[in-house]
Amino acid sequence: RDAGYHYIGICDHSKAVVYANGMDEDRCRAQWEEIDAVNAELEGIRILKGIEVDIMPEGNFDFEEEFLAEFELVVASIHSVFSMTREEATERVIRAVSSPYVDILGHPTGRLLLSRDGYPLNAKAVCEAAAEAGTALELNAHPRRLDLDWRELRYAKECGAKVSINTDAHSIEGLDDMRYGVGIARKAGLAREDILNAMPVDEFLAWTEGRA
Repeated sequence: RDAGYHYIGICDHSKAVVYANGMDEDRCRAQWEEIDAVNAELEGIRILKGIEVDIMPEGNFDFEEEFLAEFELVVASIHSVFSMTREEATERVIRAVSSPYVDILGHPTGRLLLSRDGYPLNAKAVCEAAAEAGTALELNAHPRRLDLDWRELRYAKECGAKVSINTDAHSIEGLDDMRYGVGIARKAGLAREDILNAMPVDEFLAWTEGRA
């Protein structure tokens, strides 16, 4: 709120990401109760009930879609099984972005700058599928990710896909990474109307609710 935000999505990892203490259904519901309690008292900012759900090898998820429908915000990401062919990776991601229960595709290529190449993804095909499904693509602002790359973001804009600039913050300090994402968005030629989370909160929620 003090940084000027009107809303923030809390998107912990889902249960397949055991190494990060991923959330199961019961823990998510307990978190929703905590969020409701804070929202009832907090002024000037709204907390959204989100999740970063894991995209499994076949392109499905580690939560049932009926449960995903209960969240206000669903980010879907790959965190395992990176050894895929280009065709396999692309099919996996396209199946995920085609789900009406997914709002944003998280760090779409999985790259870590200077340490790990992304999986061999046909990013143009993914951008096209996301635009067709109405799913947003993440511009992960963490300086080790900056994923999607600015060149692919230009193609996303051409396709008409929305982009969400997310900090991937794991700490309060991580919120400052937003400036890197904004810089990359500008380099890609994106404008305010291209950015999903530049919307006011009511418009943003109307957009996510209209997905399912």
